[in-house]
Amino acid sequence: MNSPQPASAPLVQIEDLCVTFTGGKLPVQAVSGVTLNVARGQVMALIGESGSGKSVTLRTLLRLHPERRTQMRGKVLVDGRDVLALSPRELNDYRGKTTSMIFQEPLLALDPVYPLGQQIVEAIRRHEPVSRAEAERRALALFEQVRIPSPARRLLAYPHEMSGGMRQRAMIALALACRPQVLLADEPTTALDATVQIQILLLLRELQRELGLSVIFVTHDIGAAVEVADRVAVMYGGRIVEEGSVRELIRAPRHPYTQALLGSRSHGAMVPGQRLQTISGSPPDLARLPPGCSFAERCPRASDLCRSSQPPVEAVSADHAVRCFQWQVPERAAAARLPETPSEHAVGDTHAPA
Repeated sequence: MNSPQPASAPLVQIEDLCVTFTGGKLPVQAVSGVTLNVARGQVMALIGESGSGKSVTLRTLLRLHPERRTQMRGKVLVDGRDVLALSPRELNDYRGKTTSMIFQEPLLALDPVYPLGQQIVEAIRRHEPVSRAEAERRALALFEQVRIPSPARRLLAYPHEMSGGMRQRAMIALALACRPQVLLADEPTTALDATVQIQILLLLRELQRELGLSVIFVTHDIGAAVEVADRVAVMYGGRIVEEGSVRELIRAPRHPYTQALLGSRSHGAMVPGQRLQTISGSPPDLARLPPGCSFAERCPRASDLCRSSQPPVEAVSADHAVRCFQWQVPERAAAARLPETPSEHAVGDTHAPA
């Protein structure tokens, strides 16, 4: 059995993670050599276009991929425990108690035939030896904590009887029911309107600080990452291509893909009539990844070296790393400025190119 890590060690340690799906005609290399550390009480945002490997990385932390059709290599440690080596019984104890998840669509994640309160009570009693009365008291407190109005009445409601925003709050309450150390959030605001997005993001940030949670937040919205994250990792083609503190990465992005994502964002400083920058082409086919940099075919700075060899990870500073041969070449188009503090930002106006 693994012993808990010292307090100074990262709570989540992912090392050289590779995830391959083998159910189709060709194996799909969804995640390739991802290495990531998340400290205790830290919020890490994974950003990138759809198909970049963000959600696959996140779900690996709970081993949610079909075992027979998935090959996983590397190390995934949470509080010193090797998640990839857990037995089925250990995995059931680990899910919800040590690591929990807020899914993108709560209407699909919540059970439609049971009241919300009953689902939370069941989760609490599955992991902790408490009475039903105590579990019901905690469920009520959780609904109050996530700001659900009339919480006692809402505990008796079914998921379809709640609005999208209220369902997401109930999903957050369920994820926090057993007091996990790590909270995974898979694009939790995608299906919500802009006003509700802001409310959910502010709620998540408040709860994270109050409970001291480590959070991994998946989003395609760089603005949302600025709102909630301490660090940002940019993913493309199943790899992390840039990582750093949110301030340093936004101030001085070095990878052409990160710069393009920033440039494709609508923002208040745009000149009237100015066109948004776009990223030409499409993300790579993960079943037929090129030998070199996956972004080379879409990159305005790509060289023959980029197309033939995989770039190594290089340190830009002590708090900033990039995977690119051309990161020191001056960018051809200035990236759009993002606010340096959340108070300057209005969530919900960032859209990665399709």
